[in-house]
Amino acid sequence: MRTRILRSIVVVTASFAFGVWLPAQEAAQKSTIATPSVNEIVDRYVAAIGGRAAIEKITSRASLGRIEVPSMKLSGTVMIHEKAPDKTLQVVVFNGNAFRQGFDGTTAWTDDPADGLRVLSGIELTEAKRDADFFRPLHLQQIYSSLTFAGTEKVGDRDAYVLAGTETDESEPDKIYFDVESGLALRIVNPRHTPDGEARLQEDFSDYRRVDGVELPFTIAQTGGSADFTIHISEIHHGVDLDDSEFAKPQGGDSKVQ
Repeated sequence: MRTRILRSIVVVTASFAFGVWLPAQEAAQKSTIATPSVNEIVDRYVAAIGGRAAIEKITSRASLGRIEVPSMKLSGTVMIHEKAPDKTLQVVVFNGNAFRQGFDGTTAWTDDPADGLRVLSGIELTEAKRDADFFRPLHLQQIYSSLTFAGTEKVGDRDAYVLAGTETDESEPDKIYFDVESGLALRIVNPRHTPDGEARLQEDFSDYRRVDGVELPFTIAQTGGSADFTIHISEIHHGVDLDDSEFAKPQGGDSKVQ
């Protein structure tokens, strides 16, 4: 969940999103694993990543990799820059066309060849701000107004504890899946909002590797919407000097506000 490792990179070409969670599958995947407390699951997750001290020691991250969209026969490059406490920039390039998305701590924006520059507002802005929390693993119990144990399920061949997190009484809960054995996050399922509407979407994390004392997923599979895709990270660098200006909304041109 890499500080909400990647916000879904919304590109017009592929309508990227997370995958749909099917409630009917939940009952079929329940297991009889002993029930820990929410605090125990969260604490074990933080420890599995590397511990609070190791997490807080890192204040910037630059990731490079490739993105594959099999249904559209597309592949391209991915660059993600993150800076504490809440700045992000993601750039996806397909066939020379760049799709960019950023948050500078106040303003969230997207810029792509089809729609141009767009400033996010409302629920999209709220989601962007939440996703940009560099220390999100340490803040789970602050992000959600309610975080409860929701049983156990299978994620592939792994048993997982499931926590349900709600931000308001009206919102449908996020589902976060933690490996029973390792404590690491395997999956997150939550609603995402775009100009095209709302979808219940899924992100799976695998191929964890230790980088500078913290465990990070090098494969992120996102499913749902009009196209499923997988991101394969090849490089992660910490302590990178990232200027605040690179996260700011690009200058020039008319920006749409939605």
